[in-house]
Amino acid sequence: MASRFLGRYARLLYRASSQAAAATAVRLHPSVTGVLEVQRGQDWPCITERLMCTRTEEAVASIPRRTRLDELVEKAAVPEDVLVVWAEQGRTGNQAATALVKWIRLVWETKGTFKEGTDLMKDSRLLNMLDILTQQISLVWNGTLVSVLKTLWIMDVPLPDPVLTSIQTEVLWRIRRLTYKQLSTLARWGTGRKDEQDVTIVNAALKQLELRWTEISDAKTVSALISRGRYMSPTLMDRLEDKALELTEGFSSEDIRKVCVSLAGLGRRSVPLLRALSYYLLQKPSSEYTTKLILDMAYAYGKLNFHQTLLFQRMASELLPTVPKLSSVNVIHCAKSLGFLKWLHIPLFEAFAMNYTANSQNYSTLQICNLILTFARLGFEPSKRDEFYSKVHSVLEESLAGLEPFLYTDVVWSLCALQQAKPHLLIPFTQQKHIAILSERNPVRLESYRLKLLHIAATLHLEHSGSSETTSSLLRTALSIPANRFPMSPVQSSLRGALKSLLGVETEALRTGVDTVYGWTIDGEMVLDHDNKPIDLSMLKAPHLLNGGGDQDLPVGARRLAFLAWEFPYFGSKSKDLLGRYVMMKRHLHLAGFITVEVPYYEWLELKADRQKAAYLKDKMGKAVAEDMAK
Repeated sequence: MASRFLGRYARLLYRASSQAAAATAVRLHPSVTGVLEVQRGQDWPCITERLMCTRTEEAVASIPRRTRLDELVEKAAVPEDVLVVWAEQGRTGNQAATALVKWIRLVWETKGTFKEGTDLMKDSRLLNMLDILTQQISLVWNGTLVSVLKTLWIMDVPLPDPVLTSIQTEVLWRIRRLTYKQLSTLARWGTGRKDEQDVTIVNAALKQLELRWTEISDAKTVSALISRGRYMSPTLMDRLEDKALELTEGFSSEDIRKVCVSLAGLGRRSVPLLRALSYYLLQKPSSEYTTKLILDMAYAYGKLNFHQTLLFQRMASELLPTVPKLSSVNVIHCAKSLGFLKWLHIPLFEAFAMNYTANSQNYSTLQICNLILTFARLGFEPSKRDEFYSKVHSVLEESLAGLEPFLYTDVVWSLCALQQAKPHLLIPFTQQKHIAILSERNPVRLESYRLKLLHIAATLHLEHSGSSETTSSLLRTALSIPANRFPMSPVQSSLRGALKSLLGVETEALRTGVDTVYGWTIDGEMVLDHDNKPIDLSMLKAPHLLNGGGDQDLPVGARRLAFLAWEFPYFGSKSKDLLGRYVMMKRHLHLAGFITVEVPYYEWLELKADRQKAAYLKDKMGKAVAEDMAK
């Protein structure tokens, strides 16, 4: 930097002297002017050239020439070979550093020990090598010096304090003269060290990288630094992400995997970078799609909630042939990640189910629970469901009650969503004791589990006969827990407004935002008589309401309609299939006597005018009634 500054100063001084000489030439005799011109032309360009070339000449001169010792050290196969070569030809500090790095690596590879007091650490040749290194530490080349410190960090070699201190001090003193690759090496391998001097070195290296990040020009360095992102400052991470976006094309599959996993661990959802990484990963050959790569990419995208359908399809097609050989851990890992993404690939999940059926003895209870939770979230039913669920029930019936209460509730709710819940599994949830246990464990989570308890009770009440009294008791008990009201979405608000406009003054013929005793909220409720005209709801019995409604039975031929606004999150990724939760909602409402009028967001948002919405709702109502009559 100093040489660049002096070079620029010389050029400016050269220009200033040229202007001064020209001004002087106007007033002096031509012969004098000629002398000035010759003197300027001979002196200043030489000064500028010399100053600008100083850094290059120093860099060339600083590169050590390759010696006979270097060649012999490279060929060494055992630690003794290095010590013999050093005893015969060792002279300089740089040679000592090179020999020490090689010796440590060979000791490590041959499973030697670095403990203090051993004969290995007392060898006179090794001690001489360390003495030369300490005495001539200033002559060690930068790259070799960094390699020595890196090797000591990795192998955790207990060198004498004077030797280690001299190396650390020299590295810290030269920190501003190191290249970005050497700084990257210090940052990668020094993070997590506890020694105060090591921490100082790493912090200094990170600070230099933050200042000189524009010098980074290779993808390997960027991916390596991002993979250690938890030790980086937010500013440095932002700049590394920018640099990664610039160099993405040069990333290998392993680099992409490391970067994505690190971003997921840090919760940094950099959409432009993730899109670029996905694009270039799609271009990679099949041979690079290893199981580890696919599983880690699925985890990273699931953690960051980032969707890339083309990449998911490619990963699924590459993973599918290997599923029968996957361990139970990898199957659950992948299934959970795809479940978080709400991405259902039927052949892949069929393979997961077959893997469990064939290797059920290798799955723990917790892994089975996670598999059931994922299937319920996506609403997936295996083709060989009887064989699959027979093995699931044989394990869960023995160990279900011993699960943590919240997980116990989740698993039973999932079995309800999959229509696999047996009455004897549901009955414990009809007791006040279970609600009390959940309240004691975590009152904050109780609200979301309150709905799950209602869904479980609704399953027992609607899908299994002979349990109405018990279920009614549970419903009232569960509803005694305070409920939170969630704000309406634009689709829900627009649908409820359109329903009110459709009926006009007949406000008693419509209910909106109906909270049922089954744990489901209906966006709109309407009763049509045998002529398909709305009738007053206020006097009719309503078993789905906590207060029971009025005292009049439903007229003969009347039909109760439930309007349901299906939002974007209710569907699987890139799909028009509802998730398992909302499939169960439709089933419960049908069993409760409702005809469902479904209003998906992708149809409703295309309607702009009020008359279009009114016509749409009338058409939907007519089709729903016609389908019910055709049954």
